[in-house]
Amino acid sequence: MSCRTPARSTQRAFTLVEVMVALAVLSLIMLATVTAMRTLANTQRTLDASVSRIDEVRTVTSFIRDQLEVATLGSNSSGLSLGAGANEGAYFRGYSNSMEWKATIKFGESYGGQYLLRIVRNDDTLWLQWREMPQVTAEIDWSGAQSRRLIDGVQDFRLAYRATHVDPWEGAAEQGVVPALVRLRIKTRERYWPDLIMAVPR
Repeated sequence: MSCRTPARSTQRAFTLVEVMVALAVLSLIMLATVTAMRTLANTQRTLDASVSRIDEVRTVTSFIRDQLEVATLGSNSSGLSLGAGANEGAYFRGYSNSMEWKATIKFGESYGGQYLLRIVRNDDTLWLQWREMPQVTAEIDWSGAQSRRLIDGVQDFRLAYRATHVDPWEGAAEQGVVPALVRLRIKTRERYWPDLIMAVPR
């Protein structure tokens, strides 16, 4: 009788150490993937917030600039018509927290005309208000004026004026004088917008 030795199997199973190493490597890969995805999501949110802020700045500043550019000019030397007869001339009043001016605006295709406009901060919101020109402009009642919200979450809003291009900035426009430049300084979301400096039609 011949005795045969059984052939050894060439298959080899993973040892416990190898399995543990593989699991550790897989865990590191998963952790790196999750971290990368979280970083990408945070970057996307930051980018969206920046784009939204830029769009808000561009929209609001363009709107205010456009409305100031169509301000009605007066026939006298100062460009203003204060008191009676305001409908025939221009109107401008500038303060540190609000600005009022007369402009020709259009609502739609067939509705519009000359209106008295005002931008003012109320609590944490910047508003645009408009109303028809009164016959006497000594005291303007804005309580019933129509309004449109421009900016929410306003933390700081200040206006400054220059009588000429070389004069220093002042917190209020001189009564009866149209300033050459107006500056708006706005802060939202803990950051200041770029200063908006506009020329006033004279």
